[in-house]
Amino acid sequence: MDFQVDIWLRGDHHATTETVTGLARPAAEWTDADVRFVLEAMLRRMDRLKTPDTADDRVVQLRGLSWIVNPFDDGVVIAIEISLGAAVAGPFAIDKAHLEGMIGRVLAHPVVPPAGTGETIH
Repeated sequence: MDFQVDIWLRGDHHATTETVTGLARPAAEWTDADVRFVLEAMLRRMDRLKTPDTADDRVVQLRGLSWIVNPFDDGVVIAIEISLGAAVAGPFAIDKAHLEGMIGRVLAHPVVPPAGTGETIH
């Protein structure tokens, strides 16, 4: 499954739309791991737009971000904001409350990278 992410970086006067690939399931069948993938992909795309010469294998830390799930067309979108800017992904055909619960669980249980793994995103 592919999805779109609209990204606005602070200081820019325009938004950029990126396409993310790599989800095996439709949104209605997502697991917490799929939600983690979506959030990390949103942050990676923001980072890549800001610093295009950095490696894609940097660790993503899901902390300190503001997020919301909003209804949009026949689904919902996920919006996040960090000091770097904002990103909106979707729309996804999934129940709003169910997705909010998954995002809450994912953010409450961050993956801690092993020491010495290098730079992190966010």
